[in-house]
Amino acid sequence: MQAFETLESNVRLYSRSFPTIFSRARGSIMLTEDGRKIIDFLSGAGALNYGHNNHEIKAAISEYLALDAVVHGLDMATPAKLEFMETFSSVLLRERYPKYRFQFTGPTGSDAVEAALELSCKVTGRRNIISFMNGYHGIRLGSVAAASKLSDRKAGGASKLGVTLMPYDSYLGPYVDTADHMRKMLQDQSSGIDSPAAVLIESIQGEGGINVASKEWLQSIQSIARDAGALFVVDDVLMGCGRTGEFFSFQFAGLSPDIIVLSKSLSGYGLPLSILLIKEEVDAWQPGEHTGTFRGNNLALVSATAALNLYWRDETFSKGVQRTGELMRRRLEAISRRHGKRFIVRGRGMAYGFDCQVAEIARAVARTAFEKGLVVERCGPFGRVIKFLPALTIDSETLSQGLEIFEESLAETMKTACGDIL
Repeated sequence: MQAFETLESNVRLYSRSFPTIFSRARGSIMLTEDGRKIIDFLSGAGALNYGHNNHEIKAAISEYLALDAVVHGLDMATPAKLEFMETFSSVLLRERYPKYRFQFTGPTGSDAVEAALELSCKVTGRRNIISFMNGYHGIRLGSVAAASKLSDRKAGGASKLGVTLMPYDSYLGPYVDTADHMRKMLQDQSSGIDSPAAVLIESIQGEGGINVASKEWLQSIQSIARDAGALFVVDDVLMGCGRTGEFFSFQFAGLSPDIIVLSKSLSGYGLPLSILLIKEEVDAWQPGEHTGTFRGNNLALVSATAALNLYWRDETFSKGVQRTGELMRRRLEAISRRHGKRFIVRGRGMAYGFDCQVAEIARAVARTAFEKGLVVERCGPFGRVIKFLPALTIDSETLSQGLEIFEESLAETMKTACGDIL
């Protein structure tokens, strides 16, 4: 790892948390250069919902490459783009959400969030964005300004100017209706809050600690946005593409966002691809008004189409994700009970957080887990929550092995380190 320390910028993160050289990967298993087998519960920070090197998706990519078909196409018309849009529309939109248009933004989720905010400001003529405490929306200037965490905003050189942070569901405790609080703030002309161009929300806050919003709360926030004349924007970068069981994380609440932001696992193969789904009536862009060199990643469009055809033509895969998620929840809650319920389990679908309450415990558990052969990431305030994002395609044996490693790591940490940590 010395060469990486010498050659690569100080900004590197994951290679510090997982100090080894990964050489190969398939499904939910990563292999290191020195022959270790590592179970992956991070899934490329949510970009690998269908696992590493999914062979069926890889076959579609290989076939496309063999044709010498267009790989980089700016925003030109290509058969790959048309097939993706038609497949996505027929499989996911036509019955539920028939009036959305596609915007191909830059390659990252942050690019897409930025485009959504810019469009919201253009449509409404306003400059204020409402986002939520413990939210995370990327690291470009506009998206990072909408983040809650101070270090995220500082990293982008952005301030809170033009962004109003509101408390998320249960942020003020189980007995405070934060949606009602938000409504009152917006209705009060003396609150000091400018009329918002957009309300930007995650149905589950991933980086914020796997904080799960209720159906009723999400519906209230959508209603408040409508009443305020703001666009209702759902950031489904991390929790979309099946992570919660249904393709869109907000489907269970029956929401109808003005703009939907998708990225990460959209390509199905870890290739960069981000889009906005925009309701026709708010597609106010002029030709070329929002542009970018890498909007036409046709390889990613091919792999995304393959993923849609493989997993989303019927409800079989979706129901399987929900069953596996329920298994995860039961196992994690059983682990918590064995420690006197001092830890909190939160999540939905196959996105779960194990709140260790103390950052040092979470840090020690994640470090020990990696030594034993499991990759998990920390999130939430001060990094006190262990985040579980296994591939949606993980087999039951590998899932069980990973959870066993986690349980052993937690028990070892509590036994040997509590005197120093607590």
